[in-house]
Amino acid sequence: MKFEIPEKMKAVVLEEYGKLGVTELPVPQPGPGEVLCKIKAVAICGSDPKMIDGHYADVHWPPYFPFVMGHEWAGQVVALGEGVTEFKVGDRVAGEAHKGCGNCANCMSGHYTVCLNYGQDGHDGGADKGHRHYGFYWQGANAEYNAYKVAALTLIPDNVSYEEASLCDTAGVALHGVELAGVTPGGTTVVFGPGPIGLCAMQEAKAMGAGRVIMIGRGRKLEIARKMGADICIDFEKEDPVARVLELTGGVGADEVMECSGANDSPAKACQLVKKTGAVALIANYRDDLEQVPLPLNKIVFNEIKIYGSKANPGVSRAVLKFLSDGSINGKGLITHTFPLDQYEAAVDVFQNRRDNCMKVVITPEAGEPRRFVED
Repeated sequence: MKFEIPEKMKAVVLEEYGKLGVTELPVPQPGPGEVLCKIKAVAICGSDPKMIDGHYADVHWPPYFPFVMGHEWAGQVVALGEGVTEFKVGDRVAGEAHKGCGNCANCMSGHYTVCLNYGQDGHDGGADKGHRHYGFYWQGANAEYNAYKVAALTLIPDNVSYEEASLCDTAGVALHGVELAGVTPGGTTVVFGPGPIGLCAMQEAKAMGAGRVIMIGRGRKLEIARKMGADICIDFEKEDPVARVLELTGGVGADEVMECSGANDSPAKACQLVKKTGAVALIANYRDDLEQVPLPLNKIVFNEIKIYGSKANPGVSRAVLKFLSDGSINGKGLITHTFPLDQYEAAVDVFQNRRDNCMKVVITPEAGEPRRFVED
């Protein structure tokens, strides 16, 4: 199989904070250990609008302008760089945002999303130690093509569409946290936040043997959680979730809690409703003033509660794609809108402002008109 690759490609670039543009760029050339991919689908992440607005300027995301964002993607291998034997032209692949240096202590132990050589990618003329953070610190997928290190790619099962596979990152972020906290077979798992990550965590916990999963949220998203299989839904606007979970568990508490809401008071509530020796995974980003929100420290200490910070999706892509393939994760049910690449700003507006009851918005560079799948 051989693909005709153009010299130029369409791309969406962040020209400066708050300003996006559609332009033509040279198609990247894959280097040693890299493949060139034709991008088929890119899902918008909650971090993307924040990055556009300059929320991450203090951590230098992006490191320069103009910059191509986009890190939740799937596509097809169209060219191989030197030495590549892991993939062949024509392979369908899902990508990860993180490719660690591979040599530091964290990478060697599998924790490549917290690589000790983060930022050492040579983009500024410094030493390139092999780290890549695609879409944040290295050019991303909001384009027709991009080159990727093979370590950041996983083959897509035949029955999983590109759009569904673009959720590999979202579902992987959820699964990493679920794995850290663990799932008690036949036990009770609580999930805070019925957004895309929370809904994936809910489905993953059920697939991994939870006896019942309790979702805490509100409004239409809580109803989506119910339709997707939540055993019990608690509307925090109508009842106290801590009291309700304790009631449902006979005063013992949940075996584990997945905090996916990002609400600053949710970690404290999670610690109050988890059982003694239970586990809490924090799978969300929080506002900068979180230190003003007290945690029940004595309860954490006296009850030996385990709290896990969870960053990104190391080592879980194969499992996630299997879940998508066998239906354990309902990928189609999470995607509510698709847009072509040149309507990226409209897509971000729908996502950021939760228009049309959106859940997950996916950019399909080869598509024509926008599509909407959500029911009112």
